[in-house]
Amino acid sequence: MTVAAQPDALNFECETGNYHTFCPISCVAWLYQKIEDSFFLVIGTKTCGYFLQNAMGVMIFAEPRYAMAELEEGDISAQLNDYEELKRLCLQIKRDRNPSVIVWIGTCTTEIIKMDLEGLAPKLEAELGIPIVVARANGLDYAFTQGEDTVLAAMAARCPSQTVEAEKEERNAISKLLNFGRKKEEVVAADSEYVNHPPLVLFGSLPDPVVTQLTLELKKQGIKVSGWLPAKRYTELPVLEEGYYVCGVNPFLSRTATTLMRRRKCKLIGAPFPIGPDGTRAWIEKICSVFGIEPKGLEERERHIWESVEDYVKLVRGKTVFFMGDNLLEISQARFLIRCGAIVPEIGIPYMDKRYQGAELALLEQTCKDMGAPLPKIVEKPDNYNQIQRIYELKPDLVITGMAHANPLEARGINTKWSVEFTFAQIHGFSNTRDMLELVTRPLRRNNNLKDLGWDKLVKEEAKI
Repeated sequence: MTVAAQPDALNFECETGNYHTFCPISCVAWLYQKIEDSFFLVIGTKTCGYFLQNAMGVMIFAEPRYAMAELEEGDISAQLNDYEELKRLCLQIKRDRNPSVIVWIGTCTTEIIKMDLEGLAPKLEAELGIPIVVARANGLDYAFTQGEDTVLAAMAARCPSQTVEAEKEERNAISKLLNFGRKKEEVVAADSEYVNHPPLVLFGSLPDPVVTQLTLELKKQGIKVSGWLPAKRYTELPVLEEGYYVCGVNPFLSRTATTLMRRRKCKLIGAPFPIGPDGTRAWIEKICSVFGIEPKGLEERERHIWESVEDYVKLVRGKTVFFMGDNLLEISQARFLIRCGAIVPEIGIPYMDKRYQGAELALLEQTCKDMGAPLPKIVEKPDNYNQIQRIYELKPDLVITGMAHANPLEARGINTKWSVEFTFAQIHGFSNTRDMLELVTRPLRRNNNLKDLGWDKLVKEEAKI
């Protein structure tokens, strides 16, 4: 018997060149909730409208701040005036909702018929008096979560900039207002919590509780977060000046990172992403190292988190997990599961930016080395047919996949978990480790319960039929 040698470095492949993912216009689902004074106008066909209705149908009880501008035959054949039609819709939005910003989301159809959204927006913006941000989140060019990337890249160009003197005056005025009535000693104590370092802006859309958690984690190290992109309100976008430091919290924001570096002349901190206790610790440590700060208490914090989730980790330990690829979180999730003791033979991912995810890939390699686990194969733009054949051969304990393949795989006796659930769940930071493991282990726990009830044999028999 010959033993296959393990590769010394990560192996990258690209199979089809196609994206097999959810449509990126779904980014509207979480961005309109994050940016509270915004309105999103998706410009596309009825197919886009049907998709949004199905993807976001669970939110019908809350009044949404998004709408469809449906392209009819007259629009597509250029018989109607694009400017006048969009002006009519935006006037209605202004009258009914009065948002601080209107975001136009371009779709595949606007690309195909060459609608000049970037040309129309400035003229209409001047006429309406409301900022109009154009983001092309079409499924021809982008994968699932890259819709957020295009929106944030467009908003990065709108972040305010001001001179150092004006910024100091504004900060002084705000600090005087906030500190009104407080003793001088209390004000000095509050300011002394932070180390003197260059401004830091974090980018990536996260729920408000997670934003607070990560901000407080950095505060414990004496690091002050100057702002977040996106902010809770469009009118509160962070100030960006040349030389400011920026750091991402999600692996799919490479376009935003490029825009911040090239157009706003910011300095990118290339760190692993704060997913799982290992990633969160590495993320904080990298930011600390850039600012010359010695991190405090992170090793103990990480160890405490691992101890608190051992009941879930033991369900994952020794299990084989296969990633088909959908939401671009796959590298970070795989690294976290390998740290839990799982074996990951293959990571499918729709798009791989090796520069932006460089620190995450290095941490993945180091994690495999530390855990004595084989290095996974990373397949960009995987061919789903070939992947399914590999899944049949490997017989993994769990497949993390897009919704399209979940039911067919389940019908063949293969455990699955929807990757889209991780997109909408709170998985960042130390505090959300249990929530992420709860999602990962749900299919495994379900199967254990079925075995206890003796139903697993019945399920296998039905699968054969």
